[in-house]
Amino acid sequence: MRFLADMPISLKTVPYLKQKGYDVYYLREKGLQSIFDDKIVQIARKEERSVLTTDLDFGYLMSISREKFPSIILLRLNDERAENVNILLEKYLTEIESHLNEGAIVVFEETRIRIRKLPIE
Repeated sequence: MRFLADMPISLKTVPYLKQKGYDVYYLREKGLQSIFDDKIVQIARKEERSVLTTDLDFGYLMSISREKFPSIILLRLNDERAENVNILLEKYLTEIESHLNEGAIVVFEETRIRIRKLPIE
């Protein structure tokens, strides 16, 4: 799986995912830390990556775009420490892979995961 990590994602999460064999990078690694969310969506779509974020705007952008990609993983956690995020990602990424490949917004919460297929009609 391929991911693009938005700015609010912990600096410990991308190396953790890379160690687990995922193709992932931070926006800042490519000097893209100041671009707008719609441009991030365009880059993720072009590179066939899912966006890993805590920013609700990505769900909104995908709903109004009526596009199927990119998929979005939205972290809506009270405990956003990297250790907690990393445990949840490791636990559920393989489970949600097919949804991400088909186009979805996946919301991670403390007690559940919600999946909304894209495009949103």
